[in-house]
Amino acid sequence: MALGLLAGPIAAAGGRVEDQVKLRGQVQKYIRYNTEIVLNDAQRRVKEEALSAIPAPCCAEYSILTCCCPCNLAKAVWGMSHYLIARKGMEAAQVRGAVERWIAAINPAGFSGQACHEGGCGRAFHKNGCGGMNEDRLILR
Repeated sequence: MALGLLAGPIAAAGGRVEDQVKLRGQVQKYIRYNTEIVLNDAQRRVKEEALSAIPAPCCAEYSILTCCCPCNLAKAVWGMSHYLIARKGMEAAQVRGAVERWIAAINPAGFSGQACHEGGCGRAFHKNGCGGMNEDRLILR
């Protein structure tokens, strides 16, 4: 799959330095895709269908489609979905599955769904966090 979407070693942010470098590049690319890849109306509907069914890992009372804020985790998921829909032609179920697998890979211990309410905005993904709020200061360690 393109961009190492589901690559375990890349997503294992708590692991080796080279894996963290790969993850940083991957997340930065996804965040860029959020603004660089503009979806048309039909593609936006696919995104809405795919992401509205996934609870936001950091604030489970929202879906990852809206999240409670545009944190780095949410922006990365949004950008990844733009890429999968616009460039790979994936349908909603495929996008949903890819996003769920990526979220599981970046934090194998799982997300609490409460990170935003427990000061997790400044924590790395593998520490049940959002990876920061500023894409220029991505937190992965």
